[in-house]
Amino acid sequence: MSSSAPSPSAWLRGSRRPSWLTDPKVLRTEVLAGLVVALALIPEAISFSVIAGVDPAIGLFASFTMAVTIAVVGGRPAMISAATGAVALVIAPVNREHGFGYLVATVILAGVLQIVLGALGVARLMRFVPRSVMVGFVNSLAVLIFMAQVPEMTDVPWAVYPLIAAGLALMVLFPRVTRVVPAPLVSIVVLTVITVAAGITVPAVGDKGALPSSLPVPGLPDVPFTLDTLTTVAPYALAMALVGLMESLMTAKLVDEITDTHSSKTRESVGQGVANIVTGFFGGMGGCAMIGQTMINVRVSGARTRLSTFLAGAFLMVLCIVFGPIVSDIPMAALVAVMVMVSVGTFDWHSVAPRTLKRMPIGETAVMLVTVVCVVATHNLAIGVVVGSVTAMVVFARRVAHLADVTAVTGPDGASVVYRVTGALFFASSNDLVGRFDYAGDPGRVVVDLSAAHIWDASSVAALDAVEAKYAQRGKSVEIVGLNEPSSRIHGALSGELAGGH
Repeated sequence: MSSSAPSPSAWLRGSRRPSWLTDPKVLRTEVLAGLVVALALIPEAISFSVIAGVDPAIGLFASFTMAVTIAVVGGRPAMISAATGAVALVIAPVNREHGFGYLVATVILAGVLQIVLGALGVARLMRFVPRSVMVGFVNSLAVLIFMAQVPEMTDVPWAVYPLIAAGLALMVLFPRVTRVVPAPLVSIVVLTVITVAAGITVPAVGDKGALPSSLPVPGLPDVPFTLDTLTTVAPYALAMALVGLMESLMTAKLVDEITDTHSSKTRESVGQGVANIVTGFFGGMGGCAMIGQTMINVRVSGARTRLSTFLAGAFLMVLCIVFGPIVSDIPMAALVAVMVMVSVGTFDWHSVAPRTLKRMPIGETAVMLVTVVCVVATHNLAIGVVVGSVTAMVVFARRVAHLADVTAVTGPDGASVVYRVTGALFFASSNDLVGRFDYAGDPGRVVVDLSAAHIWDASSVAALDAVEAKYAQRGKSVEIVGLNEPSSRIHGALSGELAGGH
């Protein structure tokens, strides 16, 4: 699937019938995957509500509307979008300083900005994210997922630990018996039955907050529709739009690699905006793609279609409204075991194997580590990806700069010298170019051969101008030859026009 926007008919219908309509096995996989994800979403959504400073129902409503909407309009099938911690951190100050109405307005405006950014092609920027940053992104997510479980394993009754161990054992061993039912679902059901039947007192989902008893209803945000309101929420909306898009596009790229399929990143960007607008009008706190739940859906449960995403949202509301008392009894230890398993499965262990580290260039490893450290330190995936990408660019620039070289050959008659320049000439490599010529000792005619070089920017043109100027001061002539067409074009347009070159 290309990254260009699909036709309106293809947007809603798709070009062919979904596989779950024709294959009962696929249907079973998608339904069970959606159920497992819905169970895992409940405590997470409640926790993110606490971060944002809103009622738990707000986070659960957001997860419902985000998942159901993105299942229809999103560009990456099987990816889960719901309320997230990254978005909660961005919008928490709005709710704290201005009230819930302004939070809802922020979510709606962020959705509009995401649609605009998606239409402008922001998804194309993903091509500039190198593999080492992607590996760092994946590893840092695994670390964050595990760290998020640590509070559930500290200062808790001793019974929590054997329950977590039992859950992990079930998820490792049960697939050897059968894969018809997802192991995480079996683990959750078994541990819930044990704790309820035996009367074991451990933290449960119900301890996180009250579950909603009715569906959300649409409405407008309770704010004055003035320019002052717009200027108040706009900075937060822009930050939410950027963080949401970056997390969603990175997650979509990861799912592409896991499933060996392509997805429309432009459609996903626009879809995230539509989902946030819908969520805002239903009084939700907004969200974006969730890496942990997406890994449960795709890697652990084997889901591959939009149905699992839709059902995750639908089951979430059914579980809360219809089966609220039962869901409230699910021990947190069961969900912690699931997320620990997801963390272990998400981490790219091959990237830290001694054999890999020995073969990998030190710069690549450094970029991965910088990305991981930034994400883990800030708990912000967007910051880690940006810092990692900038670090990768610096490493690349240094590496390419060292490939530029200058060699001199004096003519047989001694009346001329030819300097042969090779490599890419840009700001990092051209800074040393001026010092590679013997201005005082060279004969009166100097030829600079650029047939094996390429001029990329104004810095290189300014450096060549400086070389010509230094020779001119000594009464010597310089001829630049061998320029390829792009280099000739940029040199002709800028030579003599840059003040720093003389």
